[in-house]
Amino acid sequence: MPQRVYIETTFVSYLTARPSRDLVMAAHQQITHEWWDARRAGYELCISQLVLDEAGEGDAQAAQERLLVLRPMLVLETTTDALELAKELLQAGALPEKAADDALHVAIAAAKAVPYLLTWNCRHLANAVMRPVIETVCKAKGFKAPIICTPEELPESKP
Repeated sequence: MPQRVYIETTFVSYLTARPSRDLVMAAHQQITHEWWDARRAGYELCISQLVLDEAGEGDAQAAQERLLVLRPMLVLETTTDALELAKELLQAGALPEKAADDALHVAIAAAKAVPYLLTWNCRHLANAVMRPVIETVCKAKGFKAPIICTPEELPESKP
């Protein structure tokens, strides 16, 4: 059984976006495509209703492309445990109030014991300063935090 990875909305946005002229963003898009083409088959890809809601916002054609990519992925239930953990992550300052959706992404993955959360959100999620605080709060509430990483940090899954 392959390991699960929670696909956060920024990942699918980079995957489906028009090529950027910004060099850093273009590099992130390229890395995303390379991960998608070469490594995704080694994982069971999971999302939540929150990912679907976020991916469905904005330009109608772009939203349709994102939702098409997400369609075959396993949709994880947003449990009461996840909602309570998200609230605790915000109250403990692991994530700022304005990042409530990001807290819920982490909490859903933690509550469902998903080992990895794949994202390009380096402000609140794949952030070396915030990761230890997120892990501490999850552990205090009886959950193991997912490893929050970018596609370049998540290699092929080992059998």
